[in-house]
Amino acid sequence: MKGKRAARLNEQLKRELSELIRLQVRDPRVGSVTITGVDVAADLGSAKVFVRSGGPQGDLESTLEGLTAAAPFLRSELGRILRIRKIPELRFQRDRSLEHAQRIDQILSEIVIPELESDTELDDVLDDEVDQESDDE
Repeated sequence: MKGKRAARLNEQLKRELSELIRLQVRDPRVGSVTITGVDVAADLGSAKVFVRSGGPQGDLESTLEGLTAAAPFLRSELGRILRIRKIPELRFQRDRSLEHAQRIDQILSEIVIPELESDTELDDVLDDEVDQESDDE
């Protein structure tokens, strides 16, 4: 599902789910949760709900279990709130975007940039690059 309509629906589901989880889910396994994104399938049959927990990593597994148990309740509440024909089945998943960003940052920090010994050496390197570019033209 692509386009503006899909983006609006994803954002609306994210907003409504955040409110419902915060105010109405009573499962003790569901603690401090942040909904980082929602991705609805093209046929509205399912939606991936990306979740990040405020607690330790082990708590996230029990939080996901609690959210999965609360999914039918959340889906029925969404049906009352939203005005769409089909409410997608909710599939809660761990948000890995922060881990991916940290991994990329780590890889970038491992790249070694050779240091030039002086500013004149830097000027020489830059002059060589400019000369090569003008020769290419």
